[in-house]
Amino acid sequence: MIYLQLFVSFMKIGFTSFGGMSMVPLILEEMSSHGWMTAEDLANLVAIAEMTPGPLGINCATFTGMQTAGFPGSVVAVLGVLMPAFTLTMVIAIFFEKCKNSSVMRSIMYFVKPICIAMILGVIVTLGSETYFSGRSVQIWSAGIAALMLYLLIKRKWSVPAVIISSALLGMFFYGLLPLII
Repeated sequence: MIYLQLFVSFMKIGFTSFGGMSMVPLILEEMSSHGWMTAEDLANLVAIAEMTPGPLGINCATFTGMQTAGFPGSVVAVLGVLMPAFTLTMVIAIFFEKCKNSSVMRSIMYFVKPICIAMILGVIVTLGSETYFSGRSVQIWSAGIAALMLYLLIKRKWSVPAVIISSALLGMFFYGLLPLII
């Protein structure tokens, strides 16, 4: 019964909130109504969830499920909080698949694609200026790693996970280990 309660509680949280701190009042209400946590416990939960990687809702669901019903409880709670996003994504995917050849959908995508590309380019420029430049000087190791990884990705056909792992290892060497040696 506890598993069903966890699933339904976090599914309600997932359907009625939009992520981030907007979930906290809903989580508090659900946790206190079931007697799973006090307000102090929730404050600690939010602090821990904000310090760990990943979305607040998933971190809260994992922690609450673990505290309430062990590992199976954490799995059930995470599935509950993910169910709304999964359901909506599947509905949109089915809709898109059925309508992808319609003239209306082609017209919509004609405008949506350039907007998405512009947004991605904006993020690249913003993050790139922070990553590759320090004031007026170029971060030579960052630019070198980026150029090497771009070459390996495009010319050598490396997989994206291999490029990510290689980038991380080179970054740890040049920005973590090398400054200690020099």
